[in-house]
Amino acid sequence: MRLNKYLASLGLCSRREADRWIESGRILLNGNVAKLGDVFKEGDLLLVDGKETQVATPPKRILIAYNKPEGVESTQDARNPRNIDAHLKFSGGRVFLIGRLDIGSEGLLLLTNDGDLVNPILRSQFNHEKEYIVVYDKSVSDSQIHDLSMGVDIGDDRGLTKPCRVERLGGNRVKIILTEGRNRQIRRMAEAVGLRVVRLKRIRVMNVELGDLARGQWRYLTPEEETKLLSQLDIKAGNTPRTPHKKSAPPEVEDALSFLDSED
Repeated sequence: MRLNKYLASLGLCSRREADRWIESGRILLNGNVAKLGDVFKEGDLLLVDGKETQVATPPKRILIAYNKPEGVESTQDARNPRNIDAHLKFSGGRVFLIGRLDIGSEGLLLLTNDGDLVNPILRSQFNHEKEYIVVYDKSVSDSQIHDLSMGVDIGDDRGLTKPCRVERLGGNRVKIILTEGRNRQIRRMAEAVGLRVVRLKRIRVMNVELGDLARGQWRYLTPEEETKLLSQLDIKAGNTPRTPHKKSAPPEVEDALSFLDSED
């Protein structure tokens, strides 16, 4: 395992912070000053500021579902009083957001302590579904549903949005199933066809459904949900994830890219 990833898995710091620790000479690996790109193997002696780390193996994978209320921001910056962690109140270890929801949106968010799950779930080329209930400011016409489902230009210089499934639920309500997640995508799609979103709720990510989870509450994924989710990512339960990219960017680049495909 990459050394920066191992340090992050212990809950000591983020990967980026681990890189800074390594660059500043704070980390010794088997008696030698560690270098960026070094790999930690079971049995290696790792010292942080001269003290031996106490955890020999990475912690158990955590996957949780959270029903984000409106007004909570999809950030884990402790300086922001509306941050996820302040409302989530999860004490089982450090977890990361998988995607985001706009501050005015509500519904299902997934969080994990395994950073390698983030990009395989979010990347649009993998066609993983996210399902939303959308309420507009007025009734939706057949032509608007057609345009939304076929793809529209939302002004982000990335071309038309990918085709999606749009199902009329009556009046000004629809169900939308996306396989990509551009910044504020559903709201900007609405604007492109002359509509305005007044309520947006995500009810499913891949096989994980919001169900009757109360607003502001979280739960662990069931063993069945986790097994099915990981199988869709070509990952076996309990194993280190295998990234399905033919070529992977360095971890620090992947961490930065993970925030580009943010959900509405």
